[in-house]
Amino acid sequence: MGKIVIINGPNLNFLGQREIDKYGTTTYKELISELEDYTNNQDELIFYQSNHEGEICEFIQNIFNDETIDGLIINPGGYTHTSVAIRDSLLLLNLPIVEVHMTDIRKRENFRKTNLIYDVCEKSFVGLGIEGYKKGIDYINEK
Repeated sequence: MGKIVIINGPNLNFLGQREIDKYGTTTYKELISELEDYTNNQDELIFYQSNHEGEICEFIQNIFNDETIDGLIINPGGYTHTSVAIRDSLLLLNLPIVEVHMTDIRKRENFRKTNLIYDVCEKSFVGLGIEGYKKGIDYINEK
């Protein structure tokens, strides 16, 4: 199988502890474990989480020339709606990029309806919780 990078943005390290009504009780550590179990360790999953926009951009830039990576899944959190910098960093990559949001951002507050990265991603899974990540893994593996 493949080598897939999974980037999570601000506050996703607090999954299972904040807004449980929206995001559920699964913690970030449990999310990682569940995704590793889902692939039966067939895929190499590389997880990265940061609350800092510049650090996310630098991480993306650091994988720019890594030809061993088969795809990238990104849940930029709140940066979805504000970060031209992350969008521009994603444009550097020549690999499948999948956007994931655990909630359906289109059905939330008006400011969340602005999505600056949607059109630089090949696929988007929103409102599916952890299943969105699994669908992203499947999508990349089918490429």
